[in-house]
Amino acid sequence: MTSAPAGSYSESRSAESRGRHRHRRKKRALRRRAGVGAAAFVVLAVVGAGYVVLDRHGAGSAAADSGKNGGHGAAPAAAPSTSAAPAGPDTMSVKDEEPTAIPGLGPKTRSAIPAASKQVLVASGTAKNSADSTVTLWSRTADGHWKPGAVWPAHNALRGWTAKHHAGDLHSPIGVFTLSDAGGFDADPGAKLPYHHSSAFRAGGVGFDGEPLDEAFDYVIAINYNRVPGTSPLDGTQPLGPSRGGGIWVHVDHGGPTHGCVSVSASHMVDLLHTLVPADHPVIVMGDHGSLAT
Repeated sequence: MTSAPAGSYSESRSAESRGRHRHRRKKRALRRRAGVGAAAFVVLAVVGAGYVVLDRHGAGSAAADSGKNGGHGAAPAAAPSTSAAPAGPDTMSVKDEEPTAIPGLGPKTRSAIPAASKQVLVASGTAKNSADSTVTLWSRTADGHWKPGAVWPAHNALRGWTAKHHAGDLHSPIGVFTLSDAGGFDADPGAKLPYHHSSAFRAGGVGFDGEPLDEAFDYVIAINYNRVPGTSPLDGTQPLGPSRGGGIWVHVDHGGPTHGCVSVSASHMVDLLHTLVPADHPVIVMGDHGSLAT
């Protein structure tokens, strides 16, 4: 068998075939590069928009939202459009950001909160023997979630906290107590709780750090520990007996430890008086972090 002469039909077909193969390879390479470039473009567009929607094959596409990308417009029309993925165990709605249980409170503490209470003032001490606390008012929403208010600095008793408070022990009692009555030396600022305005709300003297106590009782909210609810905070009746102490209030902070009360600033006292509503059965949950977590 002899080979075909140069320039023959067979050689021309062979060259043409090789040319078509090269052309197809170029087209496939161009398509691959174009695909990578488009994917990179989509990824960049998605990063600019702030989030990615994944399809079931793991491919990313931009979710266009001109309101969330700094006014730079929606994702390019070339990017494929997909619907948002359904909520899964790792996703959270806006409502779910509000907890169904107040953080930091353990099962024992939560069980002591009355079911009817929709307002819970949490006074949480930094340590069992510390006089420094923080106070947060939690409000329960109609769907059973708890919404926190601002976190306020506060003080409690000089020697910290105790589950067995006694008169003169310079500890604040640990527990859950109802809040039903208010009052103060200053006139009623618009309290929702019954308010007893009297000049008898006068502390006088100085605190443990030498700070004046003159304005400490300008506003007070009685904590229903060893007292009769529904009476003035000045009522000295002590159902548990005098040895268990009493006169435990939320009052105006004077810049130092208390004898047993919880204290916050005057402006925050006014906020509480404007907010606490008898119909929401407000309570205070008070104690150190560790005790409240039980």
